[in-house]
Amino acid sequence: MELPKFLLGDNTDFPDDIFVIHLDYPRFIINLKDDEVEFLEEPEDLDEAELNQVMEGLVSEANDFYDREVKRYED
Repeated sequence: MELPKFLLGDNTDFPDDIFVIHLDYPRFIINLKDDEVEFLEEPEDLDEAELNQVMEGLVSEANDFYDREVKRYED
């Protein structure tokens, strides 16, 4: 089975939060309400500077993904 790069998630216990789940390496969940990131696996092959650079791009991609999905839903 081929999985998408991102998934949207929500939870009734957190009604104001929107989660984007990143399924490629490094796997993580980002809460778009406050951009808090929780890693599902620690990226061991990246030093802190590399990880910060990679995550900056991935957080931007997650936000773009969410914006596209909302637009598709509204259309």
